[in-house]
Amino acid sequence: MAKAAGKAKSNVMTEHFDTLETRDPELRERAQLAALPARIAFVKRRTAAYAKLFADVEPASITSRAALAQVPVTRKSELVELQKAARPFGGFAASRWGEAPHAFASPGPIYEPDGPEPDAWRLARALFAAGFRRGDLVHNAFSYHFTPAGAMLESGAHALGCTVFPAGTGQTEQQVQAMADLAPAGYVGTPSFLKIILEKADELGVKLAQLKRALVSGEAFPAPLREALSARDIAAYQAYASADLGSIAYESEARDGLIVDEGVLLEIVRPGTGDAVGPGEVGEVVVTTLASTSYPLIRFGTGDLSALIPASLQAPSACGRTNARIRGWLGRADQTTKVRGMFVHPSQIAEIVRRHPGIVKARLTVDSPEGADRMTLHVEGPDGVTGAEAIVATMREITKMRGEVAFHAVGELANDGKVIEDLRKHG
Repeated sequence: MAKAAGKAKSNVMTEHFDTLETRDPELRERAQLAALPARIAFVKRRTAAYAKLFADVEPASITSRAALAQVPVTRKSELVELQKAARPFGGFAASRWGEAPHAFASPGPIYEPDGPEPDAWRLARALFAAGFRRGDLVHNAFSYHFTPAGAMLESGAHALGCTVFPAGTGQTEQQVQAMADLAPAGYVGTPSFLKIILEKADELGVKLAQLKRALVSGEAFPAPLREALSARDIAAYQAYASADLGSIAYESEARDGLIVDEGVLLEIVRPGTGDAVGPGEVGEVVVTTLASTSYPLIRFGTGDLSALIPASLQAPSACGRTNARIRGWLGRADQTTKVRGMFVHPSQIAEIVRRHPGIVKARLTVDSPEGADRMTLHVEGPDGVTGAEAIVATMREITKMRGEVAFHAVGELANDGKVIEDLRKHG
């Protein structure tokens, strides 16, 4: 990575949460990679799941991204079954009852332990970037019921020195009343619920002029909604976080992508594999946490699609933060599709590509032009790509079904992270 250079634009806030945010990217990379051996040793020692998964992994050898790429990926889509087989956390938690302050549930259900550290999910950094400061009152409209979202943002706000009103979800009129009475400086919650609250306030004739900032998460944040909030003089920023990992990336006033959190090592891999894609190419977000002692996840596949912003690897954000930036949420990576009664997985497409080295990129489309399912593997590659008959034979061997092959020049297939595209009309 290149060294950070240049000055932030004059119209962008240049305050930072700490000096980690502005360190030389090469120093950050070295520090994070240097932490990996101890991290791998810790999870092997403290968790049953990683003791098994990493049985053949020598911690001292994991000192580069290339070495880390040889470590198995554990995907969120696998957690339901893993946890059913080994309650409560599938063997991935390093804490025990009494050490974790809380346990939570996400849809699935998937259970997550809280961490004992202050701001265990590292949301204070994202709140700071969104303009929240010590002494602010934060209206927290994330759920406090079952899921960790409310507690995640509350712990971050407390670490920042804010007071929190635990509003939770629903009861829109009471939300408006509380905001009118307490005059919070900012809101945290989903962007759609903030819109509902503001529209209810309009309907009731209540002015919420003191509300100036928001940190939103949990769903897409489209440009029209951002602009509608801005028209109300509310500056809203995104945080990309998950119940398992905490903060992954966050937005700053520069609005030039989501800045990767300092507490994680992030990779973008081809869906169904653990192989890194190139800068700017869409793939699955895979995260290794570097600090959590309660739920220390290594190469955890989120199932979300995103892409690194290539410019962020050479130059800092306009706000002065030097970590890599991603484009934000671009869809789901788990594209498993049922064809003729059988499931086809992205990992199977990756195996086909692996067996035919001339293929640069592949995308399976599924359609039914005459009422019968048809699979077509679209492949990019130079003239040396193996012939269609050999690829069809590999498809049959791996998927147990016959398919067709279509050849494309390098760069013709869309850069959207899709490995399997279902074109059939359902319902």
